Amino acid sequence: MNIFGTTKTIKEELQDGSILLYLEEHLQAYPEKITEKLIYWAKKTPDKLFLVNPQNSGLQLSYKETLQKVKSIAQYLLNLHFRSDESIVILSDNSLEHALLALAALHIGIPYAPISPAYSLVSTDFGKLKHCLALMKPKVVFAQNSQTYAAAIKQSQELFPETKIITTDNFSTLLDTNTSQAVQEAYSKVNADTVAKILFTSGSTGLPKGVINTQRMWCANLQQITQTFPFMKTEPPVFVDWLPWNHTFGGNHNFGLTLYNGGTLHIDEGKPTPKGIEITVQHLRKISPTA
Repeated sequence: MNIFGTTKTIKEELQDGSILLYLEEHLQAYPEKITEKLIYWAKKTPDKLFLVNPQNSGLQLSYKETLQKVKSIAQYLLNLHFRSDESIVILSDNSLEHALLALAALHIGIPYAPISPAYSLVSTDFGKLKHCLALMKPKVVFAQNSQTYAAAIKQSQELFPETKIITTDNFSTLLDTNTSQAVQEAYSKVNADTVAKILFTSGSTGLPKGVINTQRMWCANLQQITQTFPFMKTEPPVFVDWLPWNHTFGGNHNFGLTLYNGGTLHIDEGKPTPKGIEITVQHLRKISPTA
């Protein structure tokens, strides 16, 4: 079996000398919204692991568990009564809490933005962080650790005094929220044109620019990738990944492909640095990724 997709193309030469190449294969059907896939896999393979923290074997979520927690968090968010111009900002590195909050926002159509942790932890003037916050107008700000992100949390509260701050200290409140029919009603209103997330550019040539990602854009792209690499569909991917979710490679491509094809994502807390690579190597001694 050919593990790669079609490579047959149609060539078109334009009068200005441009050459256009089109794949013969058409894009197949894809979901209207990304959490359709979470619902699908929670029914088809409920006990299969979706998200795992290799550092702590007790921190892992099956597809069924993930969907249950996402619905509870979604209800918590609905109870806050977001306005149309308000959003969620995530300041932290990759984590199970980060994933659950993002999926809950996606499930009910609240735009969110994962912000580079460096803007909170490395910057001294918080210029880029304040710029991103001002654009997003967050009703909720999530930081993994209240002490590590204390300065960034303070900046958030000074800009938006009414902002709800969520950390691992109070995350259980979200998970303990009883769900209602309101979650399903909000989910039914999410469509292909609903804004899924805002990804900010690196800001290397100025202040970061917010790039809109709609539900359709993300789902269509994941279908494109899956048709190009059909082995993702026949053998669900297993990733051991440290790529940050505030970038499209880690947050859209790898996280998205895992969910889209019913795979497993091991959240690697290592880094490609002399100090951090050993953590990754330890994970790879135990886990055999497919990509």
